[in-house]
Amino acid sequence: MEWLAANLPHATASLNAVATVLLLVGLSKIRQGRIAAHRNLMLAALVVSSVFLGLYLLHKVALFETTGSYNKPFPRDPAIASATARGVYLAVLATHIPLAMTVPVLAIWAAVLGFKDRRAAHRRVVRFAFPIWLYVSVTGVIVYFMLYQLYAT
Repeated sequence: MEWLAANLPHATASLNAVATVLLLVGLSKIRQGRIAAHRNLMLAALVVSSVFLGLYLLHKVALFETTGSYNKPFPRDPAIASATARGVYLAVLATHIPLAMTVPVLAIWAAVLGFKDRRAAHRRVVRFAFPIWLYVSVTGVIVYFMLYQLYAT
């Protein structure tokens, strides 16, 4: 479990980065009118994000098993991270977490509408789902870098 607790954050951050790329390329394909390519890229993003979620939850269990806490705390020591860095981290996290909870519902809803070829409804959902999903993917990587790289203890 210690190995999972120590290494899964690297895997989940990588999956978030891959999801970000897939989302952006998928957006470019639909703007080019390449519907099949868009569909395939967005499905890949959904799969990657699903794998992310599974590994993220596994990491929470592994972390709890090894440390007694589900979360790694951001350093409070000003020699490691300034109060400004902590504030930025908490602000990013405060937006990331609630929006992350909406992504599975919105992404699946958008995918179902897309598969049913209900384009108008799909576009209405995606108007909200896409920027939220993209934001969550990007901020997931930012949270990882701040917690596990820049201010790692």
